[in-house]
Amino acid sequence: MGKIYGILFMIMLLCIGCQWQLKPNDVDAEEQRVSIQRYDRIETLYLTTGDYSALQQMNTVYPTQTRMLLEDVLQLGKVNDRDINSKFLYFFQDSTLQMMLSDVQHEFADMDDVNQEMAASFERLKEELPDMEIPEIYTQIGSFDQSIVVGNNTLGVSLDKYLGIDYPFYVSHYSEEQRQLMVRSMIVPDCLAFYILSLYPLPFNDQQSQQERDNHMGKIQWVVNQMTKRQVFTNEYVDRIADYMTKNSKMSIAQLLGNSK
Repeated sequence: MGKIYGILFMIMLLCIGCQWQLKPNDVDAEEQRVSIQRYDRIETLYLTTGDYSALQQMNTVYPTQTRMLLEDVLQLGKVNDRDINSKFLYFFQDSTLQMMLSDVQHEFADMDDVNQEMAASFERLKEELPDMEIPEIYTQIGSFDQSIVVGNNTLGVSLDKYLGIDYPFYVSHYSEEQRQLMVRSMIVPDCLAFYILSLYPLPFNDQQSQQERDNHMGKIQWVVNQMTKRQVFTNEYVDRIADYMTKNSKMSIAQLLGNSK
């Protein structure tokens, strides 16, 4: 499990860093506020058929998501480059990526289970961190690189990183320790961890020891366990935080995360 912790820690370092308000008599507002948008379906439609209307929808309905996908995830260029659309389409003509597009739509045809856990977990986190803005959560498809992208009050989930431990491409390109994290059940924990990390980033400076940084990650992972009500992360740093919180039962999660020690 120590190796898995180290892998997650490194992945987090590589990734990027709406006011919650229920309207009176709006019964569905809370549920809708924490709901996963299936941007990946529109993306797949364009990449498999070249449907221009799908491309228009990507650019007009999801401009922020499209910019982050093209510029930050795939790194194909600027979203307003003259040839960016053809670059995007051509990039995914690779047979491995075309197969992956199909596999993602099959594996994630139904995401109700993920959506329900996501909503419940973020609702719990909002109770602990009242000033926190709930991000706009959406699914996308990358190229087996980044799993979660956070920015501009959005949180993007790359479904191509959660196809299961035995997915053929993973088996030939990732270690078993890495593949244990590339499963459906890690989507919500990863979203929480990356988003909390964006709110309480790791402070890098010469005065801070590696142990202090590891301790910071332990805090985030412990909080994720509490929000999901699952023991997702188990390592010495999480155990240390669990002991600390047991001894300091009056300390809030906001106080824990805000404490630099």
